[in-house]
Amino acid sequence: MSDEKQLRKEIIKTAVTMSQRGLSPGRSGNVSARYDTGMLITPTGMAYDQLKPSDIVFVDSDGGVMGGQKKPSSEWHFHLAAYAARPDRNALVHTHSMHATVLACAHEPIPAFHYMVAVAGGSDIPCVPYATFGTAELAAHVANGLKDRDACLMANHGQIALGENLAQALELAFEVETLAGQYFKVLLLGAAHILPDAEMELMIEKFKAYGQRANL
Repeated sequence: MSDEKQLRKEIIKTAVTMSQRGLSPGRSGNVSARYDTGMLITPTGMAYDQLKPSDIVFVDSDGGVMGGQKKPSSEWHFHLAAYAARPDRNALVHTHSMHATVLACAHEPIPAFHYMVAVAGGSDIPCVPYATFGTAELAAHVANGLKDRDACLMANHGQIALGENLAQALELAFEVETLAGQYFKVLLLGAAHILPDAEMELMIEKFKAYGQRANL
């Protein structure tokens, strides 16, 4: 992520993929990546497939934006708050994906109904309280929800996914939407059968060495 222009291109590619594959309709959602003393983030109100690298906005860690740039996403507050809470993560994808948003509007977290919930780093995917978009209050809720999780829902809003890089954050956002859809359908059948804490702790450890991260 040391090449700023390349990172700007990766942010655009991530945002376009997020939109075209149905995670965020229209111009909703936003994407950022940690860079230098702050972050690079998508601008507000612009169609993702029309973005140029120069449209991506640099926001410093104190929220400062140098003149001559586009206006950053109105959600820049919670992006910065997430990076401050999670110095081990470098990318964030925020979407209004269908099932995650449905659960968020019902103030329903995603519990351990399936072992894959552990992919977000814990025994559930929490739903943080509602606050007006673009506010410091919402940023505080998000920072709290992500302090020991890589994903959360935001009440009456949508979902957030973190990653070590943009590809990981986007992949997790897709996984959260898949889990949200599955959980929604389970609820149509009745109460979900929740896996015990001990099993989820085992799953969390397994995911730390999942796939190519495992020692062969």
